[in-house]
Amino acid sequence: MSLSLYKRDPLKMFEDVFNDKLSPFFSSMITPAFKVDISEDENNIFIEADMPGVKKEDIKVSMDNDLLSITAERTQSEEEKKKGFHRVERSWGCLSRSFNLGGNVNIEKIEAKYDNGVLKVVVPKVEPTQKKETTIPVI
Repeated sequence: MSLSLYKRDPLKMFEDVFNDKLSPFFSSMITPAFKVDISEDENNIFIEADMPGVKKEDIKVSMDNDLLSITAERTQSEEEKKKGFHRVERSWGCLSRSFNLGGNVNIEKIEAKYDNGVLKVVVPKVEPTQKKETTIPVI
């Protein structure tokens, strides 16, 4: 049997199933809105988010209880809407990611800086507070 029947590398067909053949709807569900690196040391949690093409004023970082949320709006220019695209891989619209950081962080001292398409968030840790044990009387 000849491989010329496929007119392409048969192993490449498997890559296509997971890349080209997916609709933009499904591929957007598989791929996060933006990529992040999360690390920590003894004193801080570090989050670095790649957000190319996003303006600093379109980024919002918020903390609600133990949940840190990063949202941004990436808009498409009118000129690009008129073009006849052959392939669209970049996402437009509202981008959002949330991270549960636990309760041992200092919310008042969180810092966020955006430079050259990368958002860097530093979340200071605090010593965990000892939970008091309380006996509840049963009536």
